[in-house]
Amino acid sequence: MINFLPLLPLMVLTGVILTLMMAIAFMRNLALSCGVSVIGLALTLGSIIWVNLNLEPAYVTPLLKVDDFGLLFSGIMVISALFISLLAYSYHKQRGEQQDEFFLLLLLATLGAVTLCLSVHFASFVLGLELLGISIYALISYPNQGQFSLESGLKYLILSGVSSAFILFGAGLLYAVSGTLSFADFAASGIGSTDSSKLFMLIGSAMMLAGIGFKLSLVPFHMWTPDVYEGAPAPVAGFLATISKGAVFAALMRFFLAADGYQYESIMTGLYWIAGLSMILGNILALLQSSIKRLLAYSSIAQFGYLMVAFIAVSELAGKHLAIEGAVFFLIAYFITTIGAFGVVTIMSDKAEDHDLDNLDAYEGLFWQRPLLAAFMSIMLLSLAGIPLTAGFIGKFYIVASGVESQLWYLLAVVVIGSGIGLFYYLRVIYAMTKKGLASSEVSIPVTSSWTMAAVTLLLLILGVYPAPVIEWVSNMALQLI
Repeated sequence: MINFLPLLPLMVLTGVILTLMMAIAFMRNLALSCGVSVIGLALTLGSIIWVNLNLEPAYVTPLLKVDDFGLLFSGIMVISALFISLLAYSYHKQRGEQQDEFFLLLLLATLGAVTLCLSVHFASFVLGLELLGISIYALISYPNQGQFSLESGLKYLILSGVSSAFILFGAGLLYAVSGTLSFADFAASGIGSTDSSKLFMLIGSAMMLAGIGFKLSLVPFHMWTPDVYEGAPAPVAGFLATISKGAVFAALMRFFLAADGYQYESIMTGLYWIAGLSMILGNILALLQSSIKRLLAYSSIAQFGYLMVAFIAVSELAGKHLAIEGAVFFLIAYFITTIGAFGVVTIMSDKAEDHDLDNLDAYEGLFWQRPLLAAFMSIMLLSLAGIPLTAGFIGKFYIVASGVESQLWYLLAVVVIGSGIGLFYYLRVIYAMTKKGLASSEVSIPVTSSWTMAAVTLLLLILGVYPAPVIEWVSNMALQLI
């Protein structure tokens, strides 16, 4: 008999989605929809903690595995969705009534992300990926603010569809030579034992990595990122930069660890070049941007380039534990920081009628008009740059340490150069906020958004000053994977 109790987080989140759907059908009220979403996400987080403390790691059918790795990433996704929901409330409140479906789509996308985190089979992987992707198509063009959002939604729809096709065809080729769709069974299937099967394996793996590279917006699959981020509503851009990418990365790491993908030198060489190019191009192109959202888009490309250094370092047995620990902690720090940065853009854009207020000129003088908001933004940017006393510094230190342990000297040189370039364009935004400029005096900080930003900033600083409890939690999880 199958024990479905480990799936309690998924069942709770699904129940919340159905409850919200019924609530919207009977009474359209944005505050009610936001409240149901926040309470539901809090209950989901509570169920994740309960399962982690009371149940042993277990397979629920061959499709899903509920273990510390999946629960940790699921918790990160749920907490991030909770923060984004709170930030999105005032943003949509200013855009009139009939905005309730936004929270329904957000919960559906989060359900897809959690499914990805628990997936150990290509069937559940594709199910989670498509549930996440289809919800995001609607979120990007919701609400209809004009041509920018519709154009971004259409671009993401077409390119994401192509990338999903690549992933499916690649998985089909891997199935043809291995006879299995289970991640763990790939390692024991004798895949690559003959020349023909090795060729199919390489082609299938390359197609899958191309599709996943699009989802993670890694170079050279990054070209959609700045346009989509710029046109999407600010809370959705924050969702895209964090939950959407993080869930795919979790599934990728689980697949490589379970299937022993690190044994294939040609695949690792490709990832090596992808990581290096992502760091270089992401940072250089961010220098040219005058839009905060486009700058954060290119910054996210560079940040995932840094993350791939730790991912590649897992291939070295001696530094495997440190690399897994470093990748997860860096991702946590990146999530907090990026949600905070897009949170400031969301608050600035609350009263924008057509396009989000993300031009750098609009932020000039913000320190003199809204010093608290400028302080929030400055702390987030300094964390992205890896300045001490922020979570971003600890995360970047982990990346460097894992690279040193695995002797990835060329990638480490790129990390150092990229970090120097990144510091320049982050400081450029901070400098603009200190100018005696004309930042809009109409910008107000709603109560929900102010408390949410305060919580995010406090969490960022606590992890920068006292990261030991989170490090211990992540370290114990990493020990179970090696």
